[in-house]
Amino acid sequence: MTWQMWLAFFGAAIVIAVSPGAGAVQSMATGLSYGVKRGYWSIFGLEVGLMLQLTLVAVGLGAAVANSILAFTIIKWLGVAYLLYLAVRQWRSAAVDLNAQVGQVLGGGRRALLVRGFLVNATNPKGLVFFLAVMPQFVVPTAPLLPQYLAIGATMVAVDVVVMGLYTGLSARLLTWLRTPRQQTLLNRVLSGLFATAAVVLSLVRRGPAAA
Repeated sequence: MTWQMWLAFFGAAIVIAVSPGAGAVQSMATGLSYGVKRGYWSIFGLEVGLMLQLTLVAVGLGAAVANSILAFTIIKWLGVAYLLYLAVRQWRSAAVDLNAQVGQVLGGGRRALLVRGFLVNATNPKGLVFFLAVMPQFVVPTAPLLPQYLAIGATMVAVDVVVMGLYTGLSARLLTWLRTPRQQTLLNRVLSGLFATAAVVLSLVRRGPAAA
């Protein structure tokens, strides 16, 4: 991969990461409820899910999933169901003292945030479609593939960590404004709607054309 090609992929990675999606909604919800430091556990989970998808594409399983109606449909609807679960969970969240909650370290909370972030990306076949459609354009087939995949993976993760960190940080700043239960409830409703919207968008994702 040449520097020019890497810069082109770097730009594409920024556009994809900044585009609002399930990962962005998850980062905002986590930043709002737990603050920036604990929010990075969710971001770490998102990146593990992202790397899982990249690995599947690299070894060829991503193409098999994208070209299998059954496998693609199962993964897609699992993702839709999980996002709807998060929407309901956010909707039913009770108003609390968020500033006090951020300072608490609940047993198993970090692991739960990591798993939640992982599931959001791992059950989103949109990532597989993106990697299958975009990644081959930045890979030189005549050159060693492993270094190229490592460069692509490292770039994608680095960009996504920064962007999701910004989403988390911006949401965490809302903590200073959410003083009343009504304000907290309203924002929970908004985030719930965003999760539900992400579920609807995911439900409309179609697999790409079958490989020849």
